[in-house]
Amino acid sequence: MPAKSKAQREAMAIAEHHPSQLNKANRGMLNMSHKQLHDFAATKESKLPEHKDGRREHTHHGLKHRY
Repeated sequence: MPAKSKAQREAMAIAEHHPSQLNKANRGMLNMSHKQLHDFAATKESKLPEHKDGRREHTHHGLKHRY
């Protein structure tokens, strides 16, 4: 299965190669098989967005913030 964003692909690559450096919120990825992690991490980034659509946005003093 290909990654949906550059951020997801990068997180999967970290989980595959450097699991101790993975963010605590993403530790659930460690339950995936090595092949699954590799398939996500091997996705080409050329046409991927930085982040998946649907990220939360809010406006503060006229500026948009994503989190």
